[in-house]
Amino acid sequence: MSRLSAAVPPWLAHALRAQRGPVPWSAVVRGALAAGPLLLVAVLSGRTSVGVVAALGAMLAGINDRPGSRRAAVRRLGVPALAGAGGLLVGSYAGQHVGAVTLTLLLTVLGLLAGAVSAVGPVASGAGTQLLVAAAIGAGMPLPEPGWQRALFFVGGAGWLLVLRLALPTPGAIAGDYRFDGERDAVGGVYDAVAALLEAVGGPDAPGRRVALTAALDHAQDALGGPRLRPYASSAAERWLHAQYAAALPLAEAATALAWAGEAVPARAVEGPRRLAVAVRTSTHTGPLPAPARSAPALRALDDALLHAADTFDRGGDDSALHTRRRTATSLARTVLGSAGREYGLRVALCFGAGVAVAQALHHARWYGSHAHWYWLPATAVFLVKPDLGPLASRVICRAAGTVLGAVLFAGFAALLPRPAGLVALVALCGALIPVATRHFAAQTAVVTVLVLSLVMVGGEPGASWSRIGETLLACAIVLLVGHLPALGQRGGGVRARLTHAAEAAHVYLAHVLDDGTTDDRAGRWTLRREAYRALAEARASIDLAAAELPALARHAEGTDEVAATLERLVDTTTACAVQLDDNGRLTPEHTERITALLDELAEGRERAGLVVKEGQALPVPLAG
Repeated sequence: MSRLSAAVPPWLAHALRAQRGPVPWSAVVRGALAAGPLLLVAVLSGRTSVGVVAALGAMLAGINDRPGSRRAAVRRLGVPALAGAGGLLVGSYAGQHVGAVTLTLLLTVLGLLAGAVSAVGPVASGAGTQLLVAAAIGAGMPLPEPGWQRALFFVGGAGWLLVLRLALPTPGAIAGDYRFDGERDAVGGVYDAVAALLEAVGGPDAPGRRVALTAALDHAQDALGGPRLRPYASSAAERWLHAQYAAALPLAEAATALAWAGEAVPARAVEGPRRLAVAVRTSTHTGPLPAPARSAPALRALDDALLHAADTFDRGGDDSALHTRRRTATSLARTVLGSAGREYGLRVALCFGAGVAVAQALHHARWYGSHAHWYWLPATAVFLVKPDLGPLASRVICRAAGTVLGAVLFAGFAALLPRPAGLVALVALCGALIPVATRHFAAQTAVVTVLVLSLVMVGGEPGASWSRIGETLLACAIVLLVGHLPALGQRGGGVRARLTHAAEAAHVYLAHVLDDGTTDDRAGRWTLRREAYRALAEARASIDLAAAELPALARHAEGTDEVAATLERLVDTTTACAVQLDDNGRLTPEHTERITALLDELAEGRERAGLVVKEGQALPVPLAG
């Protein structure tokens, strides 16, 4: 695949790339027990249309059912489901009581709102997507139930999958309280990532291992920081996990400082974090840990962090802080109304609104015959415009290929399977396949196409396989056209907004470390370090995605990757400075010279990339101790 990626354009290479990993059997089991059984119960009770709506809710929740903790799953599945219910409610009543023009305008405004809110983060993006997809389904799918009942059963279907997520144990969860198996695995992954970084210090793999450590810390924060009834960890097992996570932060800091220095560490220094990772996953004590040499500040910091972690694991700890800050309403509003929110909101509104308008025109021109199932076109446009699923050209290719494959497969199944029993079984099978199919957008599209067409046929509509292909191709054309139109404001606004946020976070972190009192507030420093690295990871992901777009779009993000690389080196250097100041309270000339050079390089890079530095945000220049 690496040779193929080098031989083809980035946008095509992305379309051919799939995620790898073990089969998530727990998610497969949940998928099999979600939409299919709900539909079966509804068919047996004579309320087929209710089962169709509930199965749709379970299907969309299944797309968001990713690995992680149960607590994080509540937000990841629950918030989009509630948004989808709201969209279904609005779409149902609007489709019944307003004309085509008013409906198009209403859904376009809804697309503007949902797109802008999606800039807040992954959960908000999932909520915006379900809001619009459900609104289109509510307006276009003929169902006998009133809108409020549709919304209720939609939430019920998603809620059933969430109940399965919370109740069923994860395979392999054999130690401790199984409710926290996702949290244990996430915290254990942090210690594994620390060990991997220590192992790579001084080699070419060190930068990539540092990025992997950031991803592991982000995942652990998300796993531990889900919604709760109380503002603190309420059980001994959960408090212990929080303390184990907090004990990993000084280890990560020391490992980053060692990677910055670039001198290989003794092999026994890797053994300690490995044992800690096993202890987290098995809920056992660590026993004696091999101590590294204390010949350098970063090695002394590593030794101290290992001793602290061993004490925490053996005696427990009361540090339940996750070293993260809640986003304020002001910061959320700034994100929604900022350049990223405006750009994405406008793009979603145009694509979704155009999809509704074209679908309405075809529907009233009797393109669909006597069956009102025009929702497929705008719903497809919503998925296509979603940048979380890859570059625009890649999304279009995968969606078209997946729809064709799914439609052909369904046509074959529909000709062979008995009705409705065979179609209900097909829904259950597709629900089980969704967690695996999410690794590639084309595969996910094919599975979802078969599932939805099965639901439509069980609901009483005739097969619509071939019309779905035409509607998908129309949606692809709309999104390709809108995606390349000159937008209001600056193109690449999402990339630049995230990169600017990363630069601001780096500024705050560096200013805190250079403050004389930083050693007295290590918890605050770790919070700022986590924010800086998380912001950098989000910016880097956005830049990599933009680089894989077609040249007409990719050029708007030129130069941003160099700025991100400089920021990463600056934050790494700031971490090394923090460890040095903890050790003897003085920076070496190497530290000050490196930071000064990086600040100059950052200023030049931001100017070349067109990133404006706000007044009062000039980064501080350190003085040698």
